Amino acid sequence: MTTQAGVGPSLHTSTVERRSGGRRLPPPPASVWVPAALVAAVMLLPLAYLVVRAAGAGSEALEFVFRPRTAGLFLRTAGLALAVTVASAAIAIPLAWLTVRTDLPFRRLWSVLATLPLVIPTYVGGFVIVASLGPRGLLQKLLESLWGIERLPEIYGFPGAMLALTLFTYPYLLLTVRAGLQGIDPASEEASRSLGDGPWATFFRVTLPQLRPAIASGSLIVALYTLSDFGAVSLLRFDSFTRAIYLQYQGSFDRTMAAVLALLLVVLTLAILTAEGWSRGRRMYHRSTPGAARVARTLTLGRWRSPALLFCAGVVFLALIVPVAVLIYWLSQGLLAGNAFKTVGGAAVSSVYASGLAGIVAVAAALPVSLLSVRWPGKTSALLERATYSGYALPGIVVALALVFFGANYATFLYQTLALLVVAYVVRFLPQAVGAARSSLLQVSPSLEDAARSLGQPPLGVMAKITIPLIRNGLLAGAALVFLTAMKELPATLLLSPIGFKTLATTIWTATAEGFFAEAALPALILILVSGISLIFMFHPARGRTGHGDVE
Repeated sequence: MTTQAGVGPSLHTSTVERRSGGRRLPPPPASVWVPAALVAAVMLLPLAYLVVRAAGAGSEALEFVFRPRTAGLFLRTAGLALAVTVASAAIAIPLAWLTVRTDLPFRRLWSVLATLPLVIPTYVGGFVIVASLGPRGLLQKLLESLWGIERLPEIYGFPGAMLALTLFTYPYLLLTVRAGLQGIDPASEEASRSLGDGPWATFFRVTLPQLRPAIASGSLIVALYTLSDFGAVSLLRFDSFTRAIYLQYQGSFDRTMAAVLALLLVVLTLAILTAEGWSRGRRMYHRSTPGAARVARTLTLGRWRSPALLFCAGVVFLALIVPVAVLIYWLSQGLLAGNAFKTVGGAAVSSVYASGLAGIVAVAAALPVSLLSVRWPGKTSALLERATYSGYALPGIVVALALVFFGANYATFLYQTLALLVVAYVVRFLPQAVGAARSSLLQVSPSLEDAARSLGQPPLGVMAKITIPLIRNGLLAGAALVFLTAMKELPATLLLSPIGFKTLATTIWTATAEGFFAEAALPALILILVSGISLIFMFHPARGRTGHGDVE
């Protein structure tokens, strides 16, 4: 975001000069900056709770931090994040290159299929790995019937957690690298080939360095997701920060040490964010020539076509087909055993209801923040916008701990209510709605809003009649993305759900934690199906104009 010169820290007392035409606007109305400030304050609540709670522990907290077990947790969690990120890059970068730049057969189909594992929660992936590759899983039963093998090596611990997280987080990196490849100026690659470099040399010397920002951005998402994951590491019995925080919270009346562990996880998150910013460097990656973007030449795979197809098929088989097939198998076993699945319908309705509310509230909260950031840029608006991202960098279990403390001590009327659970979802996933709304708002000419104001429309009237209709596609995409991620959220749902309020996520978790795989299969399949439907809205929002034209 660009900070305008001469904009003071107070949004009330200054005016903002637009770059376009030197026009000056009055300060933002209270209907914009007051809601934006309130949203930012709520977003900062979990971080403030952690700092205050950990500071209150005094020397005991320092002793806890420097224990060998805490250091081991730190190293194991960081090692898992690094391993998953590297493995995801090894999958995503070749997939992106094959589906964007080569003559791979059915490459559009492979692009869709390779992205679909995004809708499978990692705790469902963990359940699938335990049910299929565990010591007494489906593979072991097959091998026992064929060759008498009675037990397979343990999948629990680091190997299983890494496999589950890699298979179901690589699509985040795949999406960013594909977008980066589609935006690269092909002129530099053509120059490399004209100097005698072959396709491989051109890729490693020219293409890959230009993908550095996209790879760094996607790797950041994968690493943060790994740090925040609770379900997969718990099911596969890997001691990471999130699992240790949950056990400390559940097994102790004093939650201070859980807060200390959570603050250490925040420190690790900040270290990864800093490393990602450093990895970007100061190099420029813009196109070398102005004008319309040229399409890069499609490379012929030749004899590499069959290995490329096998690679794509192997990834899709492991990350999509196997999980769905395992779930269908266990569902059939449950039906044959006479399982009634009575609670699944209610859990599905509860999940859709809570996640739908989260999507609506997140879009409503994102709108004033985005308006302030785009229409009244400055130091204060930048600060408020960045504050909304604080919850996204915090794992769900950390956000839940903060809101449990806040609800139990300062807002008892919210404690153990659906409203507090929705607040947790919004704190976690608001940046997704802010990003979508902000991108759409940048495409709308401010002259349309200026014209409405000149005709006497109040600020709320301008927002309702002009701004919202023009950016509705972005708002729908943001709401769909929040809905998708809220459907999959586990730790916040476990800690904040009202008594008797069951969702698909908690139903799956309860069944898998007790080893009832057949009972977990149907809610897991429903969760994947509903999430897949919401993915359609993310990539194909409702048709409408978002530019300078009329509102339909």
